Amino acid sequence: FRSAVLSRCFLMIARDDLLSRELFCIEVKSFKVCLHVLMSSDVLQDGRKPANPAFWWVSDEGEEVKWSFEELGSLSRKAANVLCEACALQRGDRAMAVLPRVPEWWLLNVACMRAGIVFIPGTSQLTAKDISYRLQASKAKCIITSDTLAPALESVLPGSQFLRSKLIVGRGSRAGWLNLKELLAVASADHECVKTRSHEPMVVYFTSGTTGFPKMVVQSHSSYGIGFATTGRYWMNLTPSDIMWNTSDTGWAKSAWGSVFAPWVCGSCVFVHNMPQFKPEVIAETLSRYPITTFCTAPTAFCMLVQHDVSSYKFLSLKHCVTGGEALNPEVFAKWKIQTGLDIHEGYGQTETVAICANMKGMKIKPGSLGKAVPPYDVQIVDDHGAVVPAGEEGTIAVRVQPTRPFCLFSQYLDNPEQTAASMRGDFYVTGDRGVMDEEGYVWFVGRADDIINSAGYRIGPFEVESALLQHPAVSEVAVVSSPDPVRGEVVKAFIVLAPAFVSHDPEKLTHELQQHVKKVTAPYKYPRKVEFVQGLPKTATGKIQRKVLRSKEWASI
Repeated sequence: FRSAVLSRCFLMIARDDLLSRELFCIEVKSFKVCLHVLMSSDVLQDGRKPANPAFWWVSDEGEEVKWSFEELGSLSRKAANVLCEACALQRGDRAMAVLPRVPEWWLLNVACMRAGIVFIPGTSQLTAKDISYRLQASKAKCIITSDTLAPALESVLPGSQFLRSKLIVGRGSRAGWLNLKELLAVASADHECVKTRSHEPMVVYFTSGTTGFPKMVVQSHSSYGIGFATTGRYWMNLTPSDIMWNTSDTGWAKSAWGSVFAPWVCGSCVFVHNMPQFKPEVIAETLSRYPITTFCTAPTAFCMLVQHDVSSYKFLSLKHCVTGGEALNPEVFAKWKIQTGLDIHEGYGQTETVAICANMKGMKIKPGSLGKAVPPYDVQIVDDHGAVVPAGEEGTIAVRVQPTRPFCLFSQYLDNPEQTAASMRGDFYVTGDRGVMDEEGYVWFVGRADDIINSAGYRIGPFEVESALLQHPAVSEVAVVSSPDPVRGEVVKAFIVLAPAFVSHDPEKLTHELQQHVKKVTAPYKYPRKVEFVQGLPKTATGKIQRKVLRSKEWASI
């Protein structure tokens, strides 16, 4: 390989016999190499056929879709041809996919990698306004969505000046939209994988900001997929005989972590339940019915599962559980252990990174900690000047980027050099999370250093919620902060100064009206679960609202 780092990653994988005999037929320095090898042959090095498919999808109605790596390879080549020919996309063009957990989402992931098209995932909870902003900011030339979501999007698409094609996933047809199923039926399975360069963008994620609309995080071809080799094998404990179920929504980076890159770089099966709504009983029944060996879900979901009490279920195949996205309560860890006999291996990372801390397989688990730094990351706790603080002292969780930048760290915030520069402090990339490192190197999460709200794993920027509320005539001023919650960890709370005409309105009815308003204007998960009407908001001498004062008041009793 041209890159010694990538070479070591692949050799590590090869030593575990995770890939086929064609491992060293390398055509491009990226995660595509692993997929290309796996898809070219479903035969392992010793000649045995793997027991599991590459992909296994089920629905509430009992439908199932199974693809071997070879079938995934063939279908992804057809999908790449659809994108390049029918949608007229070229290398470097951006395609936004707003899809629920349908098989085509995984197919399009791989197809975009093959064709050098930049994939932009978006949760299906996004409203038309959210999508309009994302289309304009990303300059996406193609929008891909389901037949059920397409009608809601059409009102904003005419104003998207960069959009060139619209692709629909589903059985129905719609005027002005191309149909993926119909095009796949006639597409050629011959496609030559584009040899992208290491610095070229592969995927762009939108992540919430504190003072503006979501930022665009760019992950490149050489780094992102291969960055999950270590965490897939040693945090998620994956091998070719494993079946991995990660419940994350397709719009979040966690879906790439546990539903695409880590399992497939390890030759494991990706299991998916369409799960339109989270229900603990559905999770428990699925773990009982299917031979899932590795399970990943958010701490809030584990909390709901132990409240449901899964001790009466028999998870006969389950042997390894992981979580991330928010802090795991030690009490939930203990109850899950009692009810299932299994530990939960917590990990930590961001959209900008892969997993940078984790309770790896074989490590002593300290319930409540994020674990230790994951290679190749040098994780430290730093002060406001970028200096490493002593063990036991609180600071910002940071990753060393000097003298050598980790190859699996994001490349930039797209079209936002100021935010890119602001994420660096001295020799470190700073996460914005506060933490403490103990004498043994375990990292403990303390809280956010900024105003981002992490509710049940959903990162919510206060600016977006405040902007939505200010569109309602009842709202004169508003400040949005996090508020403690026993199930979700924290929730969105809005402090609202009412316009004079609405001061005498019934508070309960007005709260409900404002909550419904936010659900319509922006993604429903962002609505304020708590609302407090106030006479005024704390401000600086220059008139800036001090969210920190309100947040401290909310958390003072914890």
